[in-house]
Amino acid sequence: MVTVLEAKERTDFKNSSTRRIREEGNIPAVINGDNNSKPIFINSIDFIKTIRETGRNGVIDLVVNNERYSVMLNEIQKDPLKGEFVHADFLIVNMNTKVDVDVNVHLVGNAIGVKDGGVMQQSIHQLSITALPNNIPQTLDVDVSEVEVGQTVLVGDIETGGKFEINHEQSEVIASVLAPRQEEEINTGEEQEEGTPAAEEGRETSQG
Repeated sequence: MVTVLEAKERTDFKNSSTRRIREEGNIPAVINGDNNSKPIFINSIDFIKTIRETGRNGVIDLVVNNERYSVMLNEIQKDPLKGEFVHADFLIVNMNTKVDVDVNVHLVGNAIGVKDGGVMQQSIHQLSITALPNNIPQTLDVDVSEVEVGQTVLVGDIETGGKFEINHEQSEVIASVLAPRQEEEINTGEEQEEGTPAAEEGRETSQG
């Protein structure tokens, strides 16, 4: 199911106009594709709702002046202080043409090795894949329930179901369960090694 997002075309590119767009609760944006671009703006609330529904790599049916574009979110800019979205780039996609995208890796399950006291370490949090737009997963879920201490999960262990290709070496480590760190024995000082200052001082005192 494709999610529809309404947008309006931008014709005024002055800083004051862009500022007014944001003040009115909208996000300046641009649609790229077919060797040209179309400046637009979208309602920020509708945009956030759409991305939550489709995911970061979902296909969106973007409507501008009664024209429809099948797009994916290519880039989003945020204000580092306010945390608000300030600009978005959309890319027109052909539903019959494969695209390269980055997908987040999500570890699923409680590993046996962790239950035994091991520590789960995730080395890769995102993977590049190639797929048709409708076959792009929102996340790559990796089941780690059966991973024991000292074992690893590799890129080659991910099931693709023939729907996408992973653009990484199959031998790359996604996650591993490390052995628990050995606690260092704490010397209380009750037994001093031969030759230490404290031991020599104790010998002199006993001889005196």
